Amino acid sequence: MAAEATPFAAAGSVRGFLHRPDVAIGAGLVLTHGAGGNCNGALLVAAAEAFAVAGVHVLRIDLPFRQKRPKGPPSPSGAAADRAGLRDAVGAMRDLVPGGVTLGGQSYGGRQATMLAADEPGPIDALLLFSYPLHPPGKPERMRDEHFPRLRAPAVFVQGTSDPFGTIGEIKAALKLIQVPVVLMPIDGASHDLRRGRIDLAPIVAATISHIQR
Repeated sequence: MAAEATPFAAAGSVRGFLHRPDVAIGAGLVLTHGAGGNCNGALLVAAAEAFAVAGVHVLRIDLPFRQKRPKGPPSPSGAAADRAGLRDAVGAMRDLVPGGVTLGGQSYGGRQATMLAADEPGPIDALLLFSYPLHPPGKPERMRDEHFPRLRAPAVFVQGTSDPFGTIGEIKAALKLIQVPVVLMPIDGASHDLRRGRIDLAPIVAATISHIQR
């Protein structure tokens, strides 16, 4: 069993909860939320607990935009600050663990994670993306994959087969732009929130740890 999460704060805008495993493997994971949620979302909590049981230190954080207000979507003008918050969180995790650090997020948080990894690849050893928002619903011409060729961190993408932000076929095509190892895990019947369809976290944990330890 993993220890209960405890409140955590660090320099910059790092605010969230830290899961310390009983038996650590020396790796860390930073997880963040989507545009409409926060770090206490059910999926993030479940994922954090599963990774902690596997020996990974996990930090669930609220992005800076969510720290400013409890509800409402992020502003495009605040995206750079949100990425800075992710950078600070990765730095805080690196102070806690001697091994690799994965940066992960759901939807908007995952997109910001990939953009940070493309611009500043050094500190991030792997990526974990839940429901990557490949394009706005009904607007496949507005793809959000222009930075994919610059990614140097191996990644695990977890995507619902009924996600309006990107079909499995569209995701597969976009992932061909990434020149490092990528794993796509479709969740049958799930939409963007991944609430429908059964998510087996065990293979997601295993694939991510494999990337960290590569």
